[in-house]
Amino acid sequence: MLELRGGGASCFPQLLVGVYVGLALVAAIIALLAFYQLIRIHSRNSQLGWTRQKVFHLMIGSSNMGYFIYFVLTLFATCKGWPCWSNSCGFILMAFPKILFFAAFLLLLSFWVDLCHQANDEDDEDEDSSSQEALLDKNSNKSSSSKTDTHRKCFPLRFHHIGSRQKIVMLVTVLVFVIMLACAVIIWIGMGNYSVDSALVTRVYVDFFSITILLLGGALACYGLLLCLKMSKVRSERASSEMWKVSGLAVVSVICFTSSSFVALLTDIPMLYHWPQHPIKVVYTSLLLILYYFIGSSTPSAFILWIMRELPPLKAANIQEASTITFITDSSAVIEHPQRWTTSTSLQNQISRVSPI
Repeated sequence: MLELRGGGASCFPQLLVGVYVGLALVAAIIALLAFYQLIRIHSRNSQLGWTRQKVFHLMIGSSNMGYFIYFVLTLFATCKGWPCWSNSCGFILMAFPKILFFAAFLLLLSFWVDLCHQANDEDDEDEDSSSQEALLDKNSNKSSSSKTDTHRKCFPLRFHHIGSRQKIVMLVTVLVFVIMLACAVIIWIGMGNYSVDSALVTRVYVDFFSITILLLGGALACYGLLLCLKMSKVRSERASSEMWKVSGLAVVSVICFTSSSFVALLTDIPMLYHWPQHPIKVVYTSLLLILYYFIGSSTPSAFILWIMRELPPLKAANIQEASTITFITDSSAVIEHPQRWTTSTSLQNQISRVSPI
């Protein structure tokens, strides 16, 4: 049983303390690796601005850093009996890292959707180019080039036009964030108003977000299968390598997202910060914590970092307009005239030009 004794030395069972410490260390390691790799990538191709590879590392690193802060503060806040922690403060720190994690894989899904529909969108040149280039499009007219050069003097990191599907990702992420803030405000109001059931608000948000994660895993599985079917028609070592990456990431996402979603839907593990006074089966709770956080978040984060581990070429400064076509990772290979993937032959030609990160 987990009992609170303000300032007591044994407010958590030792097994739960060990689980939280272990989860915090794993999250810290993943975050440090992501940020370290982000710095290395940016130092090699800073002229390309914010590519998808950089954004993925930033979001995965930020998400895991948020988890690290949450795990550490859970130990201190619960044992010290912080009044705000069991209400809005704990809720925000619990929910925010998961939103960043969700946004990263939703962004991945948007690129897979681009690639799956690229061959069919014959009338939409801009849509196709969003998946052929870096995360942020580099399409700009001559009239805006002078303004861009002026801004570069003040801002070394360049931001460009964002693809339409990536705009949808941003919109969905902002919407989920607004819902989280609204729930946090309601929970905060409920601290002094017993007519507001804060636990019910938290439960509704957790269930809503778990269903969203479950749908995301299903979407990644469907579009991962479509990409694998497209690549299976191409006889190329690059296609085979990318196919294994796509299929592996799709399988990992489905397994991890499904397990964490069912844990959230069927148990109170995500709301453990809110229930310190309730009796807890220590071993059972510890296993569920590992399943929800380590399997549900740490494993997919580590897997996608491993897939995107390769660095771009060192001499990226000489590239003025770089177009990339990859299924998971960026490339600095220059494509003079990007072609649509309307046939398996053109698909094979494009894949043969892609080099790993």
